[in-house]
Amino acid sequence: MFKHILLATDGSTASERAARMAVQLARSQGARLTAVHVVDAIPYLGIGDTNPMGLHAYLSAGREHAAAAHAKVAALCAETQPALPVELRLVENAPTIKGILDTAEREGCDLIVAGTHGRTGLEGLLIGSVASKLVSTAPTPVLIVR
Repeated sequence: MFKHILLATDGSTASERAARMAVQLARSQGARLTAVHVVDAIPYLGIGDTNPMGLHAYLSAGREHAAAAHAKVAALCAETQPALPVELRLVENAPTIKGILDTAEREGCDLIVAGTHGRTGLEGLLIGSVASKLVSTAPTPVLIVR
């Protein structure tokens, strides 16, 4: 049914649960798996500090965080027998939703899997929910894992 699954990962516990589901689905469907991590500069720029060195440090930390998130996914894929190949993608300087959706389109993915932190109420309103934005804007099916 699915040929290419995109896993949106941020290294959180919620995205680890989503990764387990994405790996199981990819194996059962014989699908390819691509994991994407988006380093969004907007939160940094939004706090008013446009110092290029500060932005560089922010993006560098984002790359390290992405590498750790990707390592978790790669380790999970390596645990399966036989190991499930995974393609790792890093998107920088894009809003999270745009980075995920652009990657899904560019890679030809037919399913997006993401975790949810379960934010509701004022916190969900103020912070926003990547999961809910994916569900409302993605042109492909989206599986949200809680």
